[in-house]
Amino acid sequence: MNAPDSGADRGQAADAGEGRGLPGQARLRQLANEQAALRRVATLVAKGARPDEVFTAVADELARLIGAEASFVSSVDHQPEEGAELKGAITVVGSYGRVSDEVPVGFRIGLQPGMIHADVLRTGLPARINGEPLATGPFGAIVGRLGLRAAVATPIVVGGRHWGVTLAATSREDFAVGTESQMAEFMELAGMAIANARAEEELRELADTQAALRRLATLVAQGEPPEAMFAAATREALQYFGSGIAAMIRYEPDGTTTLLAYEGSAGPDLRAGERREGYPPDGLTAVVRRTGQAARVEDYRDIPGGELYLRAGLQSGVGTPIHVDGRLWGMIAVGSAAGPLPPGTEQRMSEFTDLVATAVANAQNRSALEASRDELTRLLAEQAALRRVATLVARGIDPAEIFSAVAGEFGRLLDADNAGISRFDPDGSSVVIVGSVGPDAATVPIGTRVRIPDYFAPGVVWRTGRSAQVDEDVWDTLPGPAADRLRMLGIRSQVASPIIVESHLWGVITVSSRRGPFPADAVDRLADFTELLATAIGNAESRGELAASRARVVAAADAARRRIERDLHDGTQQRLVSLGLELRLAQSMVPAGLPELETEVGRVADELGGVVEDLREIARGIHPAILSEGGLGPALRTLARRAAVAVELEVAGITRLPEAVEVAAYYVVSEALTNATKYANASVVSVAVEERAGGLHLSVRDDGAGGADPARGSGLIGLRDRAEALGGSLEVSSPPGHGTLIRVRLPLRLH
Repeated sequence: MNAPDSGADRGQAADAGEGRGLPGQARLRQLANEQAALRRVATLVAKGARPDEVFTAVADELARLIGAEASFVSSVDHQPEEGAELKGAITVVGSYGRVSDEVPVGFRIGLQPGMIHADVLRTGLPARINGEPLATGPFGAIVGRLGLRAAVATPIVVGGRHWGVTLAATSREDFAVGTESQMAEFMELAGMAIANARAEEELRELADTQAALRRLATLVAQGEPPEAMFAAATREALQYFGSGIAAMIRYEPDGTTTLLAYEGSAGPDLRAGERREGYPPDGLTAVVRRTGQAARVEDYRDIPGGELYLRAGLQSGVGTPIHVDGRLWGMIAVGSAAGPLPPGTEQRMSEFTDLVATAVANAQNRSALEASRDELTRLLAEQAALRRVATLVARGIDPAEIFSAVAGEFGRLLDADNAGISRFDPDGSSVVIVGSVGPDAATVPIGTRVRIPDYFAPGVVWRTGRSAQVDEDVWDTLPGPAADRLRMLGIRSQVASPIIVESHLWGVITVSSRRGPFPADAVDRLADFTELLATAIGNAESRGELAASRARVVAAADAARRRIERDLHDGTQQRLVSLGLELRLAQSMVPAGLPELETEVGRVADELGGVVEDLREIARGIHPAILSEGGLGPALRTLARRAAVAVELEVAGITRLPEAVEVAAYYVVSEALTNATKYANASVVSVAVEERAGGLHLSVRDDGAGGADPARGSGLIGLRDRAEALGGSLEVSSPPGHGTLIRVRLPLRLH
């Protein structure tokens, strides 16, 4: 895409720069331009464009919209925390205009003070810079060469995290007022396209990696010699991770290394089979050997001895270890001739080399080939099962669903007829079924309490704390209903493994088979897997307990508020009113010759009346009685009448709701009105409440100064915690100069 050069384009950019202050027609043109830009970006994503094409298109479209001469999109490999020092670096992933030559795609620079990117990441808000700070900042040399005089930047949020920063620059004195808001609005929507492009790229990367692994596995299965295996793994590493060279080396016991395979046209003069020593101490080979972990060199100019690689045309590299049979065996390294390798390369390569290590071990020990292939297949199946369970846990679904899903994964892994997860009673004599799957009557309904005989596999687990396998020869001749049921169902084998949560024997997972005894390794496989899954089960249970605990805290706080309000109204307030009446009676009984005493008694009575009014206001703030008596609608109407700012209220059709929901909604409106009056200098506040799709939806919008940020310690943090404790959500949008919008969703059915 080219920079705008026609009068119409410049007019559109100027219109866009003036923002919401434009007349209706100009604002419509601006919205139309934004939508057209987003459609063009979305079309690229839908056509499967590479991420760099999508990011460059975003930079291009943004520059057109706001009349910028240069813009670029950068990803960041550091997530800022409040109060923490910003570390890490930004990587340019899309570039437009004259800045493209100076700051091309792949350009990488560390975050540092004075960089507008750091300010945006630290605050999470748009920022602008011009004049001397821009000319003398980290990009001062580039700014001077391009004649740029002003820049605006805004964060890019993808999936709820700060993914990166977009920056636009101009040679004019400054951007128009409202440019930050327009950029933020556009990038908020463009963030969806960025997320989609990244997701597509990650899927392609995963598919490519899996395809490479399949090719390697095929070589192993065909019995290819180790040399062919090493060469194939190195080619795959270069194709999917590097852009200059790739090499596989083996660490020798005497401290030297042997080059097993080498791919690429750039790089030092290396030959396969060559043994070397004396690598730079900060280079990849030495660091991986010393630490046993992945290593990265961002720039070979920064390490002693890096001249060898610089002369060969390499700029950066990443190396990942190969561990075979529990020891450091070697390393695969890739180098780049075109800038630093992308963030995350180490992780992707580590996943690759973990499986390459299995192939290397197979190539070295051909007699164990078949067993290793089976182990690899099992490992992949177990890892896939773990990923599926982890996804369920991350989504925060009900623990009962997670338990049933885990039971299903176990059943599939061991080809069992039935599988179940049970929680032990304190004395171990029985269990409560919390997850159960299977096609027949052996599947016990969730919630059922079952007594466990000593000869059942779960009984053995309770006594020993270890995994156990019990086959039909144990119960075949035993009397009793439990053994009779096993015989009736045709169960021939049981395997059970303990679930240890926070060092406590929490429960047991049991699988059963009609087809005969389970394989000899079933117990070990089940034990290995349950150790990993115990964390997920503990997290799922803790999540439910935390949610219930938060709800109980909110309920207890509300009950305390009601009790305090009731005590003030029925106790302290009534006593003060009685004292006031007694003072008025005493005033009327003062002899006529003591006018000063009568006046003083009257003054005290008046002061006492003021105290009573103050107490009433305090009681209303603690817990308004009208909320309990009339519900949310009347309470909000009363709140609107007393507000110091004009309130437009829409609460038609609201019925009585759960008390916790009414209290939460009331305090959201109360806090919003207080903020709009005290801090935002708003002239009008619009409040809308409706019941929809099983929830209460509340929005509060003001026309004040904006700039509200819950993360800075405002009362909105407590309101968000209250909403989330009830299973709802609270979102705040408050761009500076454009008012504040609070959206709240609360479920109407509370657990």
